[in-house]
Amino acid sequence: MAGAERTGCGWPRPRIGHFIGGDWVESGSGRTYPNRSPWSGEVLGEVAAGDGEDAERAVDAAHEAFGGWSRTLPVERQRIFLRAADLLEGRRGEVLAALAAETGCGRHFGGEQLSFAVKLLRQAAHLAYRPTGELLPSDTAGTQAMAVRRPVGVVAAIAPWNASLALGGRATIGPLALGNTVVLKPSEESPYTGGALWAEILQEAGLPAGAFNVVTHAPGEAATVADALLAGPLVKRINFTGSTPTGRRLAEKAGRRLKRVVLQLSGQNPLIVAGDADLEYAVNAATYGAFVHQGQVCMCARRIYVERPLAEEFAARFAARVAALPTGDPADPATVVGPVINEWALALVDRRVKEAVGLGARVLAGGVPAPPCYPATVLTDVPDEAEIAQGETFGPVVVLEAVDSAEEAVARANGSDFGLAASVITGDGRRGLRLASALDVGIVHVNDQPVNDEPHMPFGGVKDSGWGRFGLGFAAEEFCELQWITVRDQDRTFPF
Repeated sequence: MAGAERTGCGWPRPRIGHFIGGDWVESGSGRTYPNRSPWSGEVLGEVAAGDGEDAERAVDAAHEAFGGWSRTLPVERQRIFLRAADLLEGRRGEVLAALAAETGCGRHFGGEQLSFAVKLLRQAAHLAYRPTGELLPSDTAGTQAMAVRRPVGVVAAIAPWNASLALGGRATIGPLALGNTVVLKPSEESPYTGGALWAEILQEAGLPAGAFNVVTHAPGEAATVADALLAGPLVKRINFTGSTPTGRRLAEKAGRRLKRVVLQLSGQNPLIVAGDADLEYAVNAATYGAFVHQGQVCMCARRIYVERPLAEEFAARFAARVAALPTGDPADPATVVGPVINEWALALVDRRVKEAVGLGARVLAGGVPAPPCYPATVLTDVPDEAEIAQGETFGPVVVLEAVDSAEEAVARANGSDFGLAASVITGDGRRGLRLASALDVGIVHVNDQPVNDEPHMPFGGVKDSGWGRFGLGFAAEEFCELQWITVRDQDRTFPF
């Protein structure tokens, strides 16, 4: 089991168990599944294949720990999170190797994840000292009123594989820092970097037993764990990062139980290049924004709109730049485009590209799979009825389109059912802000590409991209209850 079999800071782990109540344990059924590398296919270790009963055990442990953890002094919480940040930063080499092996994450994006996670922990250390409420004016004489935020209890966190370290942390650290306890369900594709690693770090940092728990599961069995977390009356909040179809099903089930959910879902993120943009900068920004981590980031640019004065030259330079991106082993620092996460994902990307081409799209770069990788691919003349033009294709493919104006690009972007992130590149910052305010999305970056995140920012989308916001600066709104309290300083006169 992770932790139990750990000697030094080596990777991979031969066995990863659940982390429940401060202990590394096997699944109740005794079943395991192999954790395979998306690049080499090798088995990195055996992982506990959990089920609903394991999830219930974890929830019980979290509930039992809540009373003690919620009353922990701010100085103690701060010390734990600062210690955790130092521990995580000190294991940089091991963590980057694990991200590459387990999720195909290259050095650059792995470094971005690690930096985010360390900053997340250090900022969380200060969350314990944020005001927990405010005094409110009352029209009733002799009454002092206040609104007080307090932790809700057990928070269930469901995190994806694509940015496993960062998103596993984002799902859990904010709720923990506010005094809640957490049960984390990482993806079956990232049981270590998205789950067990966080348990190792937080346990070593001194987090009390039961405050943080991890339950893993085999491929195709996520629903058994998720349903138990949804059904459990002790679970008071749920957060989920993943696809819109899965988020919709989860929200429907949570709604029947009147459980609040934070959902960060799919995106079809536009990048708009205005006619007055710096061409070289726009090409470089679009290349990064579309193909970082082989396009397997929810914020990646999926559609690039270019005003016609720049469109032809942008297309030529962009296609040439994309075609030259190094593809291969994620452990090689020179690699930009590594493997997609699994064979199913590779087949889906390939099918959608072929469908678009069959409907009349042209391939400007890439387009031919090189298993386990799919090369960075640029499509143009994609008809609206193609699947790749309608939904989120989670891989290294972007659609390029010329438009008569940036305002037309905004209108086309707003026609999407999704509204996560967008970006606008222009030589006129004021125009960029006007365009940003017209975009129906949760996040807009002017003169940048759309892949950005910071631990304290309000991260989330609108429409079919979800609701609620992650971010330590806004975590209290999602993971605390607001209680109205009044105190009388004199007796009150009643009418009867």
